[in-house]
Amino acid sequence: MNPLPSLNRARIALAHDTIMAAISFPLSMYLRLGDFYYFYLGDYILTASMAFAAISAPIFLYSRMYRGIWAYASIEDLAAITKGVTLSILIFLPALFLFTRLEQLPRSLPLIQWFILMALLGGPRFLYRVLKDRRLENIFKRSNHRRVPVMLIGAGDAAELFIRQHNRDRNAPYSVVAILDDKGGRVGRSIHGVPIVAGLEELSDTLASGRHGQMQKLILTHNDMDGAEVRKIFDLAEAHGCNLSRLPRVTQLQTGLDEKIEAQPIAVEDLLGRPQTKLDRETMGVLIAGQNVLITGAGGSIGTELVRQIARFSPASITLLDSSEFNLYEIDQELEKVNPKLPRYAVLGDVRDRIRLNQLFESHAPTLVFHAAALKHVPMVEQNPLEGILTNVIGSRNVADACLAHKVQMMVLISTDKAVNPPNIMGATKRLAESYCQALDIEAQKENGTRFVTVRFGNVLGSTGSVVPLFQKQLASGGPLTVTHPEVTRYFMTTREAVELVLQASAAGRSNNEDVGHINVLEMGEPVRIFELAEQMIRLAGMQPNKDIEIRITGLRPGEKLHEELLHESEELLPTLSAGILLAAPRTSDISTLRDALDKLETAAKNRQREEAMQILCTIVPEYTGPAATSAAIV
Repeated sequence: MNPLPSLNRARIALAHDTIMAAISFPLSMYLRLGDFYYFYLGDYILTASMAFAAISAPIFLYSRMYRGIWAYASIEDLAAITKGVTLSILIFLPALFLFTRLEQLPRSLPLIQWFILMALLGGPRFLYRVLKDRRLENIFKRSNHRRVPVMLIGAGDAAELFIRQHNRDRNAPYSVVAILDDKGGRVGRSIHGVPIVAGLEELSDTLASGRHGQMQKLILTHNDMDGAEVRKIFDLAEAHGCNLSRLPRVTQLQTGLDEKIEAQPIAVEDLLGRPQTKLDRETMGVLIAGQNVLITGAGGSIGTELVRQIARFSPASITLLDSSEFNLYEIDQELEKVNPKLPRYAVLGDVRDRIRLNQLFESHAPTLVFHAAALKHVPMVEQNPLEGILTNVIGSRNVADACLAHKVQMMVLISTDKAVNPPNIMGATKRLAESYCQALDIEAQKENGTRFVTVRFGNVLGSTGSVVPLFQKQLASGGPLTVTHPEVTRYFMTTREAVELVLQASAAGRSNNEDVGHINVLEMGEPVRIFELAEQMIRLAGMQPNKDIEIRITGLRPGEKLHEELLHESEELLPTLSAGILLAAPRTSDISTLRDALDKLETAAKNRQREEAMQILCTIVPEYTGPAATSAAIV
């Protein structure tokens, strides 16, 4: 491989270094001999200088001194220069000995020349780097535009990259004047001259003191900060008249430091998020690789993310089932674009259709099934209870029975925190689906058959019909933002995080038969008060709650809880080996008794016998205290 890139600047650098090598010999002689130097003037100095330059040039190339960029000169470049200078002198001395026996060469000269040449080669590179980074503010005046004073939160690599880029950019919009260390161990030190003034717990005092000027913006440099901590910083920033932004992940930068690192607005995900759970991706890959995977509800919020993540683990094939033609088309087209070689099948159908399901299982032979199809919106299911029963209960039963009949290795049921002590029909139907899969899991394991894994979690941030898209739509129309109760709280997690933990729980369930009949509960962090969420979203839009945008209390809707729960009070919590996943041991039902009750429930629902269906539902799910549906319910 040619060590010299075909770039004009690299060739200019080689010419510069060769000239410096030629200069280094007479300069070293002068520094060593002083006035006696003039006795050596003539052919000896000239010949030795030219010989050293001729020896140095190919050695500099061999040492790969021209792969680096002067503007980013670093320790690696210094090491290459050191190697080139040392080899040049070590080869030059024996060559000079052959012709002159070194009779006229002072013994200390090689050492002096080593330091001189290091300075001649490294000095210009260092000076260029200094000027490029604009670290010497008295050499060049900065542009006249006023920079926004900012404080960085986090004293890590991202902070260093951001400061270095802004030092280099004459027209950078921000002036970093201080850093807070979220871990506290670097207080009193500095990064590129910017002081690390305090720990994160001193943020309020630091902003109030004004010792570092009036901050206009705080910038988070970490992307794994707990959502509660971000909300606290957000509130403090607003109280002191600051905006809050965050830096993109370093992995989002595609072309290194040539690409500007722009601060981004804080998103709702940052306020609700939590530190990323460490995942066992190897085990997840083993679960999916080579499997024929079926995803029901593939066009929904959870279903589409399941499709995206499962496709990365090299399944043998993937079958997408959904009753919505448009949603199915959208995810099918996306999958074709990102993974065109993966065998895939888009099947338009309903989990309520038992014949259609059996045909699908016979033709595509899935070995791993993720059941995400469901009616999930509480008010809609309250008004249409029989549809909720037929989809969430009978549909789940149809999928589970098909898995059992066709000897599928594992079925994963996606459940919800609304199944715990349900006051609404949607939650009751999901709890019944959980009960059926629990009972089947216990029964099937007696014959080492299909595993039925249930995963329960709370609200998915940004899913269709959830509160965040509703607030965004209301904001876009000028308000008001509607909240059902000032104290209502909900658990939230992002779709990506929820699906990752679903896959993690599924992988654990496949390798662990000790959790038979149990329910995997995803760790959701602290619940979020919806009224505060509305306030924060208004502030994120640059407006004031109840001044620019009204927050209107509308009252709890039929079947709506004030506070959701992830566990029933009687459910025993068991430890798991997977971070972010809890294991609950709720009551289980006899499979034969449950099948008989479901037969009656299905008959009543299909015959549109609403009152009888609701009575059966209350009997099977004793936690459900009775139909919350009013006379507005549609039979």
